[in-house]
Amino acid sequence: MNATQSHVTRTTSTARAAMLFGAIATAILIAAPWWAGRADMRLMSELFLYMALASLWNLMAGYAGLVSVGQQAYVGFGGYMLFALTIFGGLHPMAAIALTPVLGALVSVPVAILIFRLRGAYFAIGTWVIAEVFRLVFAQVLALGGGSGSSLPVGIVRSLADSRSGREALSYWLALGAALLVIAVIYLFLRSRKGLALTAIRDNELAAGSLGIDIWRTKFVVYVVVSALTAMIGALIFLQKLRISPDAAFSVNDWTAFVIFIVVIGGIGTIEGPIIGTLVFFLLRETLADLGTIYLMVLGLVAIIVMLKAPKGLWGLVRERFGLELFPLGYRVEPATGKKED
Repeated sequence: MNATQSHVTRTTSTARAAMLFGAIATAILIAAPWWAGRADMRLMSELFLYMALASLWNLMAGYAGLVSVGQQAYVGFGGYMLFALTIFGGLHPMAAIALTPVLGALVSVPVAILIFRLRGAYFAIGTWVIAEVFRLVFAQVLALGGGSGSSLPVGIVRSLADSRSGREALSYWLALGAALLVIAVIYLFLRSRKGLALTAIRDNELAAGSLGIDIWRTKFVVYVVVSALTAMIGALIFLQKLRISPDAAFSVNDWTAFVIFIVVIGGIGTIEGPIIGTLVFFLLRETLADLGTIYLMVLGLVAIIVMLKAPKGLWGLVRERFGLELFPLGYRVEPATGKKED
């Protein structure tokens, strides 16, 4: 007789199609040094790094509920560690970049123990204060230029590649690889048991605690992981810039305000949101940048409109209307019709 069966899965046809499209797009992007100009590669590199920063901030704020306005602390820390490790430690820039997430994780542990005593708005203010402390401390390091900053020596820059085009290609590939790594880490983390606990905390912290989830420890792990990867992104940012200063490294406007804007318009609490938000942000920036201060006003207006009309962001609006999910995290039951003889 005919029987209707069902099976449990963690993927969808949309997700499989998105994976195929993503693989093709990644292959095209990897080949960019052979078809894109220098200006285009620099723009895409910046886009990838902002996408990574936004995805990390979204993991912390959108899933763990840790709304930080001081992530520039780790961006600047990572940048300064790159300069210190290469100039004074004698490390190759690639080795220094690989070491920055370890140092970022180490420095984030005492910071987390301190600021986790704060809640809500006090936590957000506390993260900003920590970032300012970082800025003031590095402004006193005269060996790295003090308040005026420092540039990477020519010899260190040339150690990346013999030619300028080779260095730009390597810098581009590092930015692309960092964005892919961050998205992959976040996706795998959210699909793990820790990610399930984090999702439960996001949905209802009180209920999650009553089920035996260690809320403090889960948030602590998220904060350390995000800080480590943010430090790595900071190193890549200032590897591209080749110069660092306290004001540039710890800029709340560049490394936190814009990142929050990206996540808000894209959709907080989703993996797809920061990706969509980054694309929209760069489209607006490249279109309106010549308008001066009006450009910032337009960004603010866009953020207000999105928050009023689509509180869950652009991706949240798309997901509710069309039911799309490119990065499925939970299990779902799909019916399947088959024949079974009795």
